Amino acid sequence: MLYIVPTPIGNLQDITLRALETLKTADAVLCEDTRRTQILLAHFGISKPSYRYNENDERSIARCLEALRSGKNCALVSDCGTPCISDPGWKLVKAAVAEGIKVSSLPGPSAVACALAGAGITGGSFTFLGFLPRKPGKAAKLIAAAYGLNHPVILYESPYRVVKMLQLIARTLGADTPVIIARELSKVYEEWQRGTAESLADEWSKKNKVQGEFVLIIDRPAGPEREDENAPDPYF
Repeated sequence: MLYIVPTPIGNLQDITLRALETLKTADAVLCEDTRRTQILLAHFGISKPSYRYNENDERSIARCLEALRSGKNCALVSDCGTPCISDPGWKLVKAAVAEGIKVSSLPGPSAVACALAGAGITGGSFTFLGFLPRKPGKAAKLIAAAYGLNHPVILYESPYRVVKMLQLIARTLGADTPVIIARELSKVYEEWQRGTAESLADEWSKKNKVQGEFVLIIDRPAGPEREDENAPDPYF
């Protein structure tokens, strides 16, 4: 059995009881970084062998599959959040499903869900792009296409590239495009900012040091169409 186990995105108290029980009873933990995972396990008093899962190494995937074929119960985790959602894991899950190995996906922490819920802009559709390609041209095309669907677009970005990403959003969609920044979600220094792509880019470019993990939500300008987008369908 392969268990997909979400882990906290910051605050360790966000781990679920079911996730803890799964980690305690699994034969092994497959992880993105064994050092980070061991810190998590030690915090909760769990002693369990952990093995690095490298999505870009076919031998790593093969070793994990061999353990599953032998009947072992393995818990798949990433450094934080839910595996396979802009994190490693999907190739192993796909291979396990193809071989008829049972997969169980546990609910739990996810930065995209946390950010969208706190943004207060929609209870309906959105487009999640995760981490975009490094090449500006490719990233701009993806942003433009997603924004054309007329609902919020959510991105992940590192502190090293967030200013460039905000500048790219301003060039691609317009300087006045509304953006919401959710930084260091669930952590001590959690921060929310709302503004235009251009104003936020200017503000963050002036900071001496940018730290933390960023979720960027590209919103749409306020207007009559926004007020009715979540109205009940008259046919139901």
